[in-house]
Amino acid sequence: MFRKRRSLSLSMLALVIGVLLMSSCASKKDVVYFQNTGDFETLVDKNSFTPKFKVDDLVNIYVSTLDNEASVPFNLFRGASEGGIAPEQVDYLVDKEGEIDFPVVGKVKIAGLSSEEVRILLREKLSDYLKNPIINIRLKNFTVTILGEVNRPGTYPVNGERITVLEALGLAGDLTIKGMRENVLVIRDFDGTKIYTRINLTNKQALSSPVYYLTQNDVVYVEPNQSAVTASSLDNRATIAISIASVLITSSVLLLTRN
Repeated sequence: MFRKRRSLSLSMLALVIGVLLMSSCASKKDVVYFQNTGDFETLVDKNSFTPKFKVDDLVNIYVSTLDNEASVPFNLFRGASEGGIAPEQVDYLVDKEGEIDFPVVGKVKIAGLSSEEVRILLREKLSDYLKNPIINIRLKNFTVTILGEVNRPGTYPVNGERITVLEALGLAGDLTIKGMRENVLVIRDFDGTKIYTRINLTNKQALSSPVYYLTQNDVVYVEPNQSAVTASSLDNRATIAISIASVLITSSVLLLTRN
């Protein structure tokens, strides 16, 4: 009888330890990016992504010509030049109608257009006033937000006109080991309409996903994988599990010492 009780206690103890160890195990396929790529494989980027302006974008537009005085009315500045400090240029906010109020020419609809398309449009509108104007356009409030199982979640400014989802995750310090790489969610806003798209970073097809290139104000959310979910549930029961293990260990010790 004594040997049966001791054997049962040891078996229960081994079972508890085994369950805890198995719950922490992770497969290689859960954490490795682009698993189906081959050595020296060439992938042609067919993603003809061109960033477009959206409502609420803050856009900087500067017009210049060989005749500096001629271009002055088409550039807005805040404040006067004092002490050699240049006045601050005023940016344009894309309103709810997708338009900006441009000096002299008035309302110009730019939502849904690329920087090059806006440049061509403004050249046409300014052709009656300026000869061969040079138009520089820059999006000022390009940010992406990275949330969930990443090392540094937050909102990050973007320099340039576009950024890939991989570059954005790099800004956030990459996914944690508990991030679900095969089901990353990208939330995109088009004039108040939310579009939800998921991308699988363990597959090379992610490179051709419509959300591989992010647009301004995109939100990237990395879900916790099963290991993180399990760990979270285990946290709530950790005290109970430790107590049970302690009782089993104590019982086993007592049984062995009585032998």
